[in-house]
Amino acid sequence: MTATDSLRKDHLLIEKMINSLKTISLLLKDGKQIPESILNNAIDFSINFTNVCHHGKEEESLFPNLEKNGMPKEGGPIARMLYEHEITKDLANSIINATKNYISTGDNSGLVKSIDEYINHVSLHLAKENQRLFVMADMILKDQEDAVNNDLSSLENFKLNETGNSREYYEKLVEKINLQK
Repeated sequence: MTATDSLRKDHLLIEKMINSLKTISLLLKDGKQIPESILNNAIDFSINFTNVCHHGKEEESLFPNLEKNGMPKEGGPIARMLYEHEITKDLANSIINATKNYISTGDNSGLVKSIDEYINHVSLHLAKENQRLFVMADMILKDQEDAVNNDLSSLENFKLNETGNSREYYEKLVEKINLQK
């Protein structure tokens, strides 16, 4: 077990949603209609699982633990990841607005653009965390793996409880979207 196992598990689920969004974008580009329910489920996942739960776990547990162990918050990887989390939130809001426009007008151009920007940003962000930040974190927090993982698990339960859902709910939601496309 490493200090970032829980976060890496989140990334695998987020990557499944990214793959679903890629398919949704391709279908929209081919002129296919995407049901509002699928788009709303993707938005729910992006807002509540990715932004609230996953980013919350990083911002309220991983990053403070790294800081306590010598990684500076300003001017380093933590600052960059926090900045990218804000971009992710902005891009998710762009998908919300573009979905509303798509549902009311049928014009998919803004939605395709927003989804593609979100896919590109989140994919690069996950790669940076997996290949750089998490490698550093696992080295820095090697002697604290159990404590960090317990904290991440508690925080996940708390964050998802706030949304009224569970990890299992979001795992099933991603599978459901994959089946409906």
